[in-house]
Amino acid sequence: MTKKDIFINATFKDNSIWRQILGICSALAVTNLMLNSLIMGLGVTFTLIMANMTISLIRNWTPRSVRMMVQVLIIAAYVIIVDIFLKANMPLISKQLGPYVGLIITNCILMGRAEAFASKNKVFDSFVDGVGSGLGYTIVLLGISFVRELFGFGSIFGFKVLGSWWTNWSIMVMAPSAFFLLAMLIWGVNTYYYKVKA
Repeated sequence: MTKKDIFINATFKDNSIWRQILGICSALAVTNLMLNSLIMGLGVTFTLIMANMTISLIRNWTPRSVRMMVQVLIIAAYVIIVDIFLKANMPLISKQLGPYVGLIITNCILMGRAEAFASKNKVFDSFVDGVGSGLGYTIVLLGISFVRELFGFGSIFGFKVLGSWWTNWSIMVMAPSAFFLLAMLIWGVNTYYYKVKA
């Protein structure tokens, strides 16, 4: 498989959220604002890239009996780096994201990519897979948060784009809207995907 195929598969064809239904907790929790979604996406992407590369680098020296524990420890180390960076440089966003940054450790996407790809492939291939998986995750978060922030606050990335004539939809700021939007996204993508494959 070429690097391009790995990237396209990780980003679109096997997107962790809309194809594998993984990591949807954070996709629902932090998507009320686009800036929060972008920061969360970048944090997960960084962790995916670094964890994938590290796990791939030591894959031949990691015994099967402790492989999962080693993977969790590696992921946790990079999540701590992300958490400390956000607290030091973006305290307001860190507070808004709350516990969800720390919960990147338990994100199924990271463990899934570590076990399915990084533990079986070379370092650079794992890097490409990490970039693709992180980008695919970020695209979904930004797509959902675009709709929620636009209709819920009348803004994009905090900049007001809808005038005083617009009445904000309070449902878009609440959790149910994220469920409905994610469900529609998954339904739409999978309907199109299966239709094209058939």
